[in-house]
Amino acid sequence: MMGSAPNPARDRDAAAWGELLAASYREIGDRAMKDLPIYNQALGVEAVGFRSFNGTMVGIMVTPWFMNVVMPASAARETAGSNSRIRFPAGDIEFTLSEVGQMGRVASCSLFSPMFEFADMAAARATAEAALAELMLPADSEEAVRRRAPATSQIDRRNFLRGALTERRG
Repeated sequence: MMGSAPNPARDRDAAAWGELLAASYREIGDRAMKDLPIYNQALGVEAVGFRSFNGTMVGIMVTPWFMNVVMPASAARETAGSNSRIRFPAGDIEFTLSEVGQMGRVASCSLFSPMFEFADMAAARATAEAALAELMLPADSEEAVRRRAPATSQIDRRNFLRGALTERRG
């Protein structure tokens, strides 16, 4: 089974775990990160979209210095500092295990670092939500195929040679 049926109680637990993890990252940010050149002062720390997934929890952590997909390390069953591949509907994702303050071991997959391409939390949050939606979209679904198709269409050589594809200016 690739995903899991909605379970409000488990989703509340996942959201609570995400908030505890966010609190740990806020403490790390205040203590050790805020004066570093990779810290984007326009951003804060936020747990985005935490939910139950295949018997564990997953979500995206946004901080002023990174955006990662995160889950409890128990999902990976490896030791800190090692890598582990975890299957999602979109495909296998490689996670790195690390220790995070009072939370202990977590598995994380980096999406962005540093975070200077985000002007504000609204932009970072929207990106995190979109990334999580893509991660949960089965790779072979019609929607995934449509979304992941190249945005450009092939150029018809005859029309190109006839000038039919030239830019018109008013």
